Amino acid sequence: MKPLNTIRLNHTILLIFCAQNLFCLKAPENGTGEAALAAQSSDRGGICKSMVESNGYDCEEHWVITKDGYVLNVLRIPLGRFVGCRKARNRPPVLLQHGMLLDARSWMLLPPKRSLPFNLADNGYDVWLVNSRGTEYSEGHTSLSHYDPAYWNWSWDELVAYDLPATFHYVYNQTGQKLHFIGHSQGTLMVMAAMSRDQLLNMLRSAALLCPIAYLGHTTSLLSRFITDNFIAEALHSLGLYKFDLNDLITMRTLKIICRIPSVDCSNMFTPYTGQNCCIKRSKTEIFLDHQPQPTAMKNVIHIFQMVRRGTLTMYDYNDCDENIKHYGQPTPPAYNMTCIPNDLPIFLSYGGADALSDVNDVKLLLDCLKHHDPGKIVVQYIESYAHADYLMAEKAKEDVYDPLSAFLNKLP
Repeated sequence: MKPLNTIRLNHTILLIFCAQNLFCLKAPENGTGEAALAAQSSDRGGICKSMVESNGYDCEEHWVITKDGYVLNVLRIPLGRFVGCRKARNRPPVLLQHGMLLDARSWMLLPPKRSLPFNLADNGYDVWLVNSRGTEYSEGHTSLSHYDPAYWNWSWDELVAYDLPATFHYVYNQTGQKLHFIGHSQGTLMVMAAMSRDQLLNMLRSAALLCPIAYLGHTTSLLSRFITDNFIAEALHSLGLYKFDLNDLITMRTLKIICRIPSVDCSNMFTPYTGQNCCIKRSKTEIFLDHQPQPTAMKNVIHIFQMVRRGTLTMYDYNDCDENIKHYGQPTPPAYNMTCIPNDLPIFLSYGGADALSDVNDVKLLLDCLKHHDPGKIVVQYIESYAHADYLMAEKAKEDVYDPLSAFLNKLP
């Protein structure tokens, strides 16, 4: 890691960020258990009431506790909206996992007729949506407060080791069936990392990878490159900032206000980070800003940018041989080997030519790892005009992505 005196950083922005994030250093409060979190969610309406039931669908809130004590809010849409759908039995479960800085609401930014979870429910699937640890509805822990720095001591390694198994086992036990998995961005990284280590496969029916993230060395995201090249996340972490929350930046708050001015069009606001989107209307950007971005751990951000900087796919690097040996029993972090993903697992993979995060060249590296996959068990879709956010918010995402994905699922036993 570069010494702090070599980091090219605007100190004014850094001080503003620090001032806005001092709450991360508050003294620990009592941990929040499952019952308390359920009460909190009820008090503020919850995603079920605000985005699912309001559209005419049944919705259940479930609480999943990971082995390391995090309390995850998981939504279930058990039935479709139409009479024929509501009579169906043995509906195959589908688990949707969002990406970094997002939560389950990111899957429901489009109108119900065009939204993936609602379409899956109407087509006979039992739909489950996860809110990852640290997001608004999954702030709980059995012993830690989310104000405690120890609460934020995790990267996506822990999402693979704890969150994903906990939600898989919970849904599997609730339904008695293997799961279809659909991930976006970091959600794809989580399941691929697990599969590469022969984990969860006994409960997995298929995996859909939208904007797959495995390798990041070729990313063209200007914002990601700036943060990576200047070691900004590491600098903030060294200052004691353990939580990464864009909503606590004055600039983000100002942006939300500006984007609500009728004469201002913020439909391209994602371009510096995710690439030039082709098909997102301004109204969808405004809906996005009502709920996103969500916080994550600064350590998680550092881990992602280690991947960008090095072009490798390994566990979190503590940049200290002794610390790595302490955690891994070796001086360097172990790698996740994508060639170990089972060749007979049904996979649907879709990526976009304009995606600055899931860059085409990095996806090609992933596809090269999958070159021995059973041709009859993998569908690869390339949409030249799509960028990262189009997969969640594009006006034609249903026709371009969700309908082909549904067709893929419907053909599986």
